[in-house]
Amino acid sequence: MSDEHRLSAESRATSSQEGRRKRAPVRPEGATVLVVEDNVANFVLIARMLSYIGIETKWKTSGYEVVEFADSLPKVDLILMDLRLPYEDGYEALKKLRASERWKDVPIVAVTAEASVEQMRKAKEAGFDGFIGKPLDPDRFPDQIRRILAGEEVWEL
Repeated sequence: MSDEHRLSAESRATSSQEGRRKRAPVRPEGATVLVVEDNVANFVLIARMLSYIGIETKWKTSGYEVVEFADSLPKVDLILMDLRLPYEDGYEALKKLRASERWKDVPIVAVTAEASVEQMRKAKEAGFDGFIGKPLDPDRFPDQIRRILAGEEVWEL
């Protein structure tokens, strides 16, 4: 990719993120996180780590009808999105969520086993608000989530 093309893509990603309004920090206790993850074991691990810091989790196994599912929830403070999902991947689900007035400003963080600098760049260009690579580190993950809820961006392999 040429430097000019890369800079253009980076500026588009930055512009799309700046176009969303900044959300007020959310305390983990009582927060709700929607986890879009097709692997049961991964969801259970995430849910246990989040419950440890007082976060309620909701679960969707694919990107298919994610907006409709999210709309059925009273509130969602953060969405953790696997990138490789059946039916519709995380990128397609992200597009649909960003097109919805209710979900356009909610932080959506990519969580994937395909953790690489290239995947992180692709996720940023697509409009994700952060990136956490799998396998998740149980010592780091709760702090990563606290930081995201506090309004920080987390881009970590």
